[in-house]
Amino acid sequence: MTEELALNIGRRCLEMSLLLMAPVLVVTLVVGMAAAILQTVTSIRDMTMGLVLKLGAIGVTLVICGGWMVQTAVGFTRDLFNQMQTMAR
Repeated sequence: MTEELALNIGRRCLEMSLLLMAPVLVVTLVVGMAAAILQTVTSIRDMTMGLVLKLGAIGVTLVICGGWMVQTAVGFTRDLFNQMQTMAR
């Protein structure tokens, strides 16, 4: 395995992890900001409200995007194993 190949695999792993985390992180950010604004406007000081909303949003996001996330991860893993086969030859 060359240095270039190892760096390429590492870069692809980081890109894939960012791609798979993006939907959950974006939804959590948006829901957290909305909950904070709602709490500020209504003067509600309940800390669990934001947490419950975020957890619910994460669950919905995983239900909607979960299939795509699994397919993407499996495809990436399959590509890595195929590269390992070609490197072994």
